This record gives sequence, C-alpha cells and structure tokens, in this order.
Amino acid sequence: MSRIQATFDNLRRSGRKALIPYVTAGDPDPVATVPIMHAMVEAGADIVELGVPFSDPMADGPVIQRSGERALRHHVGLDRVLAMVREFRAKDPSTPLVLMGYANPIEAMGQEAFVQAANQAGVDGVIVVDYPPEESEEFARRLRECGMDMVFLLAPTSTPERIAKIARLASGYIYYVSLRGVTGVADIDMADVAGKIAQIRAQTALPVGVGFGIRDGATARAICDIADAAIIGSRIIQEIEAAPESARDRVAAFLRGVRLAMDAN
Repeated sequence: MSRIQATFDNLRRSGRKALIPYVTAGDPDPVATVPIMHAMVEAGADIVELGVPFSDPMADGPVIQRSGERALRHHVGLDRVLAMVREFRAKDPSTPLVLMGYANPIEAMGQEAFVQAANQAGVDGVIVVDYPPEESEEFARRLRECGMDMVFLLAPTSTPERIAKIARLASGYIYYVSLRGVTGVADIDMADVAGKIAQIRAQTALPVGVGFGIRDGATARAICDIADAAIIGSRIIQEIEAAPESARDRVAAFLRGVRLAMDAN
C-alpha cells in the first residue's frame, strides 16, 4: 500500500478530508522550499504537491507561471527538485509527496532514470500534466513497481471514455480540475463539480481531489462536502509573492485557517 492510499484510508476512518497544498520548488528561492513544505505539514496538510519548474507551463495561470519563472531564475531543475525531496524526507519520512510538472524534464532525464531517482528520493506520486493516458501505460507500470502512484487530471470536458481510460491507469487519487481554463482563475460551480465527481466515482473507487479555484477555508469546506480532498495552489503562491521574506509563516497561517474550516462540525 502506498503512503498516499494509507493517508486517504486513515482520513476516511476518522471522517476527515485531505488538504493538499501545492508549492513550486525553488520559489521564492531554493533555500525556502523545504521549510515551506514542513510548515504546510505542521499547519495540517495531509499530502504535499511539489511543482517542478518548467519554461512552458501550459496549464498554469499567471500566478503559478510567475512562481516557475522565479524558480528557473534560480536554476532549479529536476535534479534540484529531487534534492529538495531528499532534504524534506530527512525530517519527515511519512507525509506523502507528489511531484507535479510536465513531460519535458522527465523525458530529458529518461523515464526509467527518473522513476528510480524519484523513488530513491522519497517521492510517493507523480502528476505529469501532458502525459495522456494513451501514452502512459509503461510509465504508470514503472511507478507502481516502485510503490509510487500516477495521479491523472480530469476536467469538466472529460468524456466518459476518457474517464474510463484514466480510471484504469490511475492510482493514489484523481485530480479533478474544477474550472474550464488555467489555474487560479474564476469561481467554482459546486453543482457542476458535484455532477462530474459522481460520473468519476461511477468508474473508480479512487479518492477524488478538487483543485483550481479553491481560495479560502469556506471554498475548501464546500469542496470537501462533495470530494475527498481540497487541492490549493495559486492562493498559496500569492501568499509567498506578497511577502517572500515571511513566506513560511504566511503559508502556515493560511493553511491553518483552511484546515480549521475543513474540520469544523
């Protein structure tokens, strides 16, 4: 059983939902990333998503694009991201960690080399935005053999056929993109999200997390009434942007509020 599956099982038994924050590795600077990750866990995060900076992030809105640009100015590539994972694991051997990024850095390293390096560093799951399910069977198999999960994105426009393909390959959880567009824009239509999650659950027993557009505790609480996890990225990056010198404390304070709202009776 992967750490991700074990985390969701434990949350289910306690009647709670998962809080999954995202931070871009190397933003606001490489030294700050691991302390921010630890602060997220201390504030109540159940799983941490760590973004791999990439020069052409097609699914990211302007907030996360800027965070990637800042990280790339610090020359943070995939090797340095994996070094951050190892540093995080030195103090936290249990919190599930998911890398989120694009195919190019993985292909440059080589899939087999990446899988081995990620496993040795302590990665639990991988989201590759531009790996379609039709081309991911071998990669997903390699990850599973090393005890890691391949997490796929589904969108409001995903057809039943595509949901079925992803349900067959995915493990860990499904990441449902609540908005038609890029990260960090617009408002969530809860009725629309609820309808789509019902379609997804008809084809898989995997937990479903919802991301894109969750900006505060109230939104996270509403999402967790219908989903298994709230995934928050752009709003966290905005906290970092607002005051990079106190990013760790700002992120922790924000997430503590979200966690309280999610756990409120």
